[in-house]
Amino acid sequence: MKRGMIAAALRLFVIQGSMNHERLQGLGAAVAIEPLVRDLPRGATGDGAQGAVARAAGFFNTHPYLAGLAVGALAKAEHEGVPPNQVERLRSALKGPLGSIGDRLIWAGTLPALSAGALVLTTVTPPLVAVAAFLVGYNTVHLLVRWWALQAGWRSGMTVGRALRNPVLRGALRIVGPLAALSVGFALPVLAARLTAGFDAVTRWGTAGIGLATVLVTWWLVPTIGAARFGLLTLGAVFVLGWLW
Repeated sequence: MKRGMIAAALRLFVIQGSMNHERLQGLGAAVAIEPLVRDLPRGATGDGAQGAVARAAGFFNTHPYLAGLAVGALAKAEHEGVPPNQVERLRSALKGPLGSIGDRLIWAGTLPALSAGALVLTTVTPPLVAVAAFLVGYNTVHLLVRWWALQAGWRSGMTVGRALRNPVLRGALRIVGPLAALSVGFALPVLAARLTAGFDAVTRWGTAGIGLATVLVTWWLVPTIGAARFGLLTLGAVFVLGWLW
């Protein structure tokens, strides 16, 4: 294992800690890459570790869990003596794909699937058990993704595109979206049945009607007024109804 890999992995946990409008995650990426290029001799680029860190500090933004793929690949490219302009192009080329893959894999897949599973668990186990199961499952996935990304980036260097074609990653992307939809679809009626267990028939049907009306209004209004405005309007309506009740 490359010396400095563990230090880089730990620093990647705070890659968003110094985000700003000018460079976004750039400063965090520079902090993370430093242990991997600390032993970089002055070579074709003529600036060694200092130049590598400075290049990594440029504008950069992607999914934080997959940022290690870019950090590892950039560090390996610097050790291989790749010209600075090619290193810059590699960094720019990785932002979009890593952000898209990370969003699909984590925010649109793993997180809703495990959240729905934890909610279902609350109906059959104490709430703390469900919370613990969610935290263990989610953090196991996200830690494995972080470590794999950094290792794969270092192994690949300029050929990092091959890591994005990894069969396991591609298979996970195919599975995780439908799994999330299935989990949420299963969780909703289970939770509805649990939450309305003490209601009479009229109240249950009224609750179902309100839920259906909310879905239809959301589908109709959000594209027109935007999600943020709709959320604020909904929050205001809830306060008013609560006060009247």
